[in-house]
This record gives sequence, structure tokens and C-alpha cells, in this order.
Amino acid sequence: MTYSPALKETFYFIGVTTAQSSIMKVFPAWAEYLGLGDVVIKGIDFEPHSDPAAYREAVSFIKNDPLSRGALVTTHKLDLYDACKDLFEVIDPHATAMAETSCISKRGDKLICHAKDPISSGLTIDGFLGNNHFENTGGELFCMGAGGSTIAMTWHLQQKYRGKNRPARIVVSDISQERLNHIRDFHKTLKTDINIEYVLVQTPEDNDKILHGLPEGSMIVNATGLGKDAPGSPLTNDAKFPQNAVVWELNYRGDLVFLDQAKSEKQNKSLQIEDGWNYFIYGWTQVIAEVFDIDIPTSDPEFDAISDIARNIK
Repeated sequence: MTYSPALKETFYFIGVTTAQSSIMKVFPAWAEYLGLGDVVIKGIDFEPHSDPAAYREAVSFIKNDPLSRGALVTTHKLDLYDACKDLFEVIDPHATAMAETSCISKRGDKLICHAKDPISSGLTIDGFLGNNHFENTGGELFCMGAGGSTIAMTWHLQQKYRGKNRPARIVVSDISQERLNHIRDFHKTLKTDINIEYVLVQTPEDNDKILHGLPEGSMIVNATGLGKDAPGSPLTNDAKFPQNAVVWELNYRGDLVFLDQAKSEKQNKSLQIEDGWNYFIYGWTQVIAEVFDIDIPTSDPEFDAISDIARNIK
């Protein structure tokens, strides 16, 4: 990829299909509302698990280009961190613990690596999950996909301050043993008392089997990227959700087959179904606040206004 010096302040979105994201239309409206000045957003696309040299080239460009303010990173958070951690002068504690980069910012001559997912996923989960959900239901957590989003949400849901309001068991599945090993190593640092299982899967039928063994009130998450970064669902159409489950599709756009599968059982199983909209809002506003060194509320009418701006842009 050829990188040209920015002609005005530029905020980058490092992803897979960035041009298809609504953020390309939303960000200019947010920039005006937040008073960010004459700033533009630009996408940088990589295939998942690209050559480390490609990540280093992008990060080095942002680091050395005066008008490049920073970036939000999605899909590549783990791979980019692994390839580029030596390029950062500062790595925040969450990024160090989770070995990922979701936000790149600058302060003076220092390039800073942040992991914002623990904050944005926590805000999202606590926003839709009922008070004492896990304590009241005895439900478990099943995350399909072992990437940065699952690392963040499992960190949040294992925090000791939650007391008994934590999953009775956590199951993480993925098609990559390497990613399962990575999240297992991270969980070991938490010294948790929750039983966690890591399952290498090859087909959606493998995920179906795990799903069918979950108790009522469990939380099921599609964190695979299927439906957005690639077509399909991590489950088959024969998958049966447990009664009173909370089903979370992290995506908010694309061919959301997983969401449709859950909706087909919503009434019979009394499912609570959540999409990725609020996760999208929290994820972006946390990064924008960091990159541009401003405060953005996580609730109240101003936050609602920011969400409404995004929702009303077609």
C-alpha cells in the first residue's frame, strides 16, 4: 500500500472493509458536533492476519506523518500489536495485559497504544444485561471467536467486584488453536475461580453442540466476524438456543445470519437479542476521545445526541 502525507488532520480506520462502514459518513457529522475542526477519516484495509510488515508500514506512517492524528483498529488488534509493539513509546495497561491495539494516539512526540475494548464492551454489556443476571439465572457465557472482543468481555465479566454476578462457566470456541492458546494465557493472569473451557472447532455443527449444552439464562456471543468480515454464521440453522438466553451479535451491519437465527427462536425461547449498535457507538467514541484528547460522555443527553446523529445518517 502507498501512503501519502496527509494534507489535513486525518483520523484512520484500520479494518477489512472500511469503505462499507457507516462510520465513513458518521465521523464527519460527529466531528462537526464535537468541534474537532477540519479533520477527515480515511480507511486502511488489510486481509485478516496480514503480513506483519504491512502492519508495521501503516503504523510507522501514522507515527511519522505530522497531520496523522491516530487510528481505530478493528479485526487486526492482536496481529497489529504483535507486529508493532516496539514502535510505541507508551503502551497502556489494558493493551499490555491483552496484547492488543484498538486505538493509536499521539501526545507530543510519543506514539501511544491503547486497548479500549475492555471499556467499550463493559459499558455495552452493563447497559443491556439485567441487574444480577448471572447471579439470578446461573447462566454461562459462550463466546464464539477468541479475538480481542472476547478477551475484553471475558475480562470484564470475571472482575471480582461483580461478586456472584459472573458467569457460572465460560466457553470460548475458535477455529484457530493459536488464538485459543493466546486467550488461555491471558486468562491465567487473572487467576480466576471461574471454570473456562477452550474448544477448537472446525464447523458450525461443533458450535451447535456447545450451544445445546448450555443452561437457561446463558449469554451467547458471535465474536467471529462472520456476518461482517466474511459471510455466514458460526451456527447452523438447526442450532437451538437455551431458554431465556441473552444473544449478542457484535456486528451491526452486513448479512447478519446469526442475528436472524436468534430472531427465529426469540418468541419460543424468550430470548433477549442485542446487536452491535451500542458497541459500535461506545467503541468509536472512546477512541475519538483518546485520539483528539477530549471528553465524550458515556451517558446523558449529549451521548444520546451522538448516538442519534449516527442512527439518522443513511
